[in-house]
Amino acid sequence: MRVSSSPPVSAVMITYNSARILPDVLKALTWCDEVVVVDSGSTDQTLAIAQRFGCRVLHRDFDGFGTQKGYAVCQARNPWVLVVDADEVVTDELRAEIQQRLADVEAGKLNVRGFEVPISLIFLGRLMRYGGEYKMPHLRLFDKRFGNYNTARVHEDVVLNAPVGRLTHHMLHDSYGSLHEYFEKFNRYTTAGARDLQSRGKRGSVVQVVFRLPLTFLKEYVIKQNFRNGYPGFVWSLFSAMYPVVKYAKLREFQRK
Repeated sequence: MRVSSSPPVSAVMITYNSARILPDVLKALTWCDEVVVVDSGSTDQTLAIAQRFGCRVLHRDFDGFGTQKGYAVCQARNPWVLVVDADEVVTDELRAEIQQRLADVEAGKLNVRGFEVPISLIFLGRLMRYGGEYKMPHLRLFDKRFGNYNTARVHEDVVLNAPVGRLTHHMLHDSYGSLHEYFEKFNRYTTAGARDLQSRGKRGSVVQVVFRLPLTFLKEYVIKQNFRNGYPGFVWSLFSAMYPVVKYAKLREFQRK
């Protein structure tokens, strides 16, 4: 249910075989005036679930996260959009905060046109309370009249020509149902990241490939204190250290072709 003084909000998301926790994601968005789902060819139950929840479902071939999300934002019928990934759940506390802050904007109490939303990772069944993945702010709620996503293939960002505030309550990012699913995404993201580097004229050196893993692991596990997250913290730090190594190794491979 929408607070009467709060403007209507369109939730938008992109999907591809996203059925795992999509019902929980969509249940948490029933207060939105609409939910726009842009799918790129799912073969699981994603489309059936989205239609069951009354979402407006559109198809678009995937050509990068920035362009795909930017397209989804453009399809929203309302100026205010909330961008949610298909594995992110809006908590009740965040929903109430969003509605109150938007009511404040409407009343002229806040001079902002976007809000950074804290997002917290759930990994191997554990909420990662330590390290860089707890309440990491991302610009996900904004007035689309003032901006949209850039065209980055991966690690896309919203470019907003207006003041931005920050919310307090978080969205829960339950991204990986299994290690198999993690590495499926890992492969897609490292390839997209390498292609993005290649398009920007970056070069992959042997030094970047060889020394990034131990340095990144030390940063994630010790400096960012992921060791306090127990076994999931160790695995997350190891995989995070592998990511740039594989990305630059793929970049070198692309350069040799």
